[in-house]
Amino acid sequence: MNSRPLGWVGIFRLGLVQTALGAIVVLTTSTMNRVMVVEFALPAVVPGALVAIHYVLQMFRPRLGHGSDVGGRRTPWIVGGMAILGVGGTSAALATAWMAASPVAGVVAAAGAFALIGLGVGAAGTSLLVLLAKRVAPPRRAAAATIVWVMMIAGFAITATVAGSFLDPFTPARLVMVTAVVAAAAFLLTVAAVRGLEGPSLPDTPSRDTRPDFRETLLQVWSDRRARGFTIFVFVSMLAYSLQDLILEPFAGTVFGLTPGESTRLAGMQHGGVLLGMVGVAVACSGPRALRMGSLRAWIIAGCAGSALALMGLAIAGMAGPPWPLRANVFLLGLCNGAFAVAAIGSMMTLAGANGDSREGIRMGLWGAAQAIAFGAGGFIGTLASDIARLALGSPAAAYAAVFALEAILFVVSVRLASNVAPAGDRAPRETPSGHGGRFLAGIHRG
Repeated sequence: MNSRPLGWVGIFRLGLVQTALGAIVVLTTSTMNRVMVVEFALPAVVPGALVAIHYVLQMFRPRLGHGSDVGGRRTPWIVGGMAILGVGGTSAALATAWMAASPVAGVVAAAGAFALIGLGVGAAGTSLLVLLAKRVAPPRRAAAATIVWVMMIAGFAITATVAGSFLDPFTPARLVMVTAVVAAAAFLLTVAAVRGLEGPSLPDTPSRDTRPDFRETLLQVWSDRRARGFTIFVFVSMLAYSLQDLILEPFAGTVFGLTPGESTRLAGMQHGGVLLGMVGVAVACSGPRALRMGSLRAWIIAGCAGSALALMGLAIAGMAGPPWPLRANVFLLGLCNGAFAVAAIGSMMTLAGANGDSREGIRMGLWGAAQAIAFGAGGFIGTLASDIARLALGSPAAAYAAVFALEAILFVVSVRLASNVAPAGDRAPRETPSGHGGRFLAGIHRG
């Protein structure tokens, strides 16, 4: 059995898997959703429901993780999950193209494709993070989780930018070709990244008699006021975070007249802002104590408040139209989202082991479940709300503005919740003892 801890090169190689995963997911949740709504004039609730399917299937993450536990090796699950994800992503592009000729048949086919996407993300992402937790030395675990998270966002940003340049002039066939190439490249990158990294391993699962009762432990954790309050904060803030996921590109195409390639590059700009915001907060909260700027709680509050302001700007943009600096507004939204997200991850790591009762995993699982539910519901609610608002207000621009304003209100609520439950300490994520932060990261990738 290879029990030697992974060095920074090994951690970076596993981060490449998350980059590959994000590369496929961003095309399915951003580009294809815009094509369905703008090019094919389907109701926004259609891609919202499809992405919700992909989130629902990710609720099987615990079962998929258990399968890798029983087998004793994570690599087959990572490679197999990426293969399923690649097939699902390419199938989703084919189904989207089919919608041009037969909307009903295309949507039915897309439902199956998005189910495959959810299973692939769950299998690859869960086993990857388990491998990180088991093979990374305790002092490096939180830093490793941060590296993997940043590389996942980099996958979003790079793919959205590069693929966007190849999508114009848009045709359904071009969408299928670009997606297939990205999926193949992502799979090959994954195989190369994990090759020989894990080594042979044997199952080390505890016997059934020694396992604590899950339901009893979950109820005990839920009875903790702070754990319960932080769960509510995660749900509300991530709901606010995800409501615009499936309407931003259609908004840019409908109100500002952006082409599919231009709106995809706009999504890349947003993800670039997220990346910069996360790195900025990580730097601000790390290093010598005398040089640190702000606590994790302060950065959560600032990120949520800034996100609320940026969303109000988008609401105004819906009414003002092209004169509004859309790209700068979207970049600011990404910057604030990134600052809030990385500070929230650091807070989770701090709170997970705060009681010293060896229940870090179930706490992170509880918060991860709240995040997954919020993300799955957010995309669907955002698209449904935009459709309802369009019928009620009679204007697409006003409808999008109403949804952005609703998101801003939720972020304001999140500010209040965070002020009550987020840790006030300024410890950087790399200083915390918990190594379970990656379980939360498994859900926050729009996919």
